[in-house]
Amino acid sequence: MQQRRHDIDALRALAFALLILYHGCMLYVGGEDWGWHLKSTHLAEWLQYPMLFVNRWRMDLIFLISGLSVHFLLRNTGTGAFIGQRSWRLLLPLLFGCLVVVPIQPYAQGIANGAVEPGYLRFLGDYFGGRQWPVDAFDGWEHGFTWNHLWYLVYLWCYTLAFAALLPLLRRLPNPFAHLRGGWLLTVPALPLLLWTLTLQPLFEDTGDLVNDWYRHAVYFSVFLYGWWLGGNDAVWNELVRLRHRALGWALFVFAVYIALVATLPDEAPQWQETFVRTLRNFYIWLALSAILGWAKACLDRPFRWLPWANEAVYPWYVLHQSLIILVAYWLLPLHLGPVLEPVLVFGGTIAGCWLLHEFVIRRVGWLRPCFGLKRLARPQPAQPQLASA
Repeated sequence: MQQRRHDIDALRALAFALLILYHGCMLYVGGEDWGWHLKSTHLAEWLQYPMLFVNRWRMDLIFLISGLSVHFLLRNTGTGAFIGQRSWRLLLPLLFGCLVVVPIQPYAQGIANGAVEPGYLRFLGDYFGGRQWPVDAFDGWEHGFTWNHLWYLVYLWCYTLAFAALLPLLRRLPNPFAHLRGGWLLTVPALPLLLWTLTLQPLFEDTGDLVNDWYRHAVYFSVFLYGWWLGGNDAVWNELVRLRHRALGWALFVFAVYIALVATLPDEAPQWQETFVRTLRNFYIWLALSAILGWAKACLDRPFRWLPWANEAVYPWYVLHQSLIILVAYWLLPLHLGPVLEPVLVFGGTIAGCWLLHEFVIRRVGWLRPCFGLKRLARPQPAQPQLASA
């Protein structure tokens, strides 16, 4: 029986921790292309560069880890049971989150935009009552509701169903990673991502519309499959470990060239220059993912003491974090606390809120656990009567 891959567990926790940091920074990054639900008055344009460094691969990494998780789940689970388990663990937190956790986000954004009157209970009545909202009142105003950061759950559920339908075919096909070594491993998997960028991105805007989001579907489902193919291939993992220094060096170099071109090329650049920039972007994505996977396998595949707690905490923290960021910012932004104290309190309040709610409420209340993707508490077994010794 294969041992548990501690590096995958640790990487999953770290990827979602990075997501919390990224969403918190969205309050403070300046620039026309960096709009968010709320924005502080203390904006920093220099934040665009570290944000771009992470932005290009952060969700690809999360979907790749999701594919890896599927590989390990299917080792001891039939396809039907797998679909049922995944649907329960994805759709119940999605429904609960949309009803209970997310609504504070459109409320705060609507007040900031002057489209919503103060009074949260009254807002909830309008929100769930089907009110027609003013244009751009909040993200998702045209539908009357929003799932905001929980879009990942519904996308992953759709990919799970598509994967299950394709599984008989996928199991008969050769693993495309099986014989990739050296530079081939660091370049070939980027080519499908580049193909989707050149063919689908011009046709489908990145709007988060599930029905019409075919560019992101192609990219995210591809890396989801990459994760499944990588799951049990020890030779490829050993190669990623061997190549981790080279992958990191090339990723940094390609990103440096990419960001220099992004910063200097005019908005109406010739088509060949745009194609070159998009090519660099996709090779950077795969090089970064290769470096992350290689370094994680080399450094994180051990039973850290914090890992069991992090494995349980990651799902509730993911569901809670963006609503807490926006709620804390909604309270603090009007106080004008300054460019240091304000972000410290926003991040501190978000982390404290996630920890307190998970530690003292969610994990201890039996009916709440499945609403945040956790397994039910095990029922205590009745004590067995001891036989009297003769």
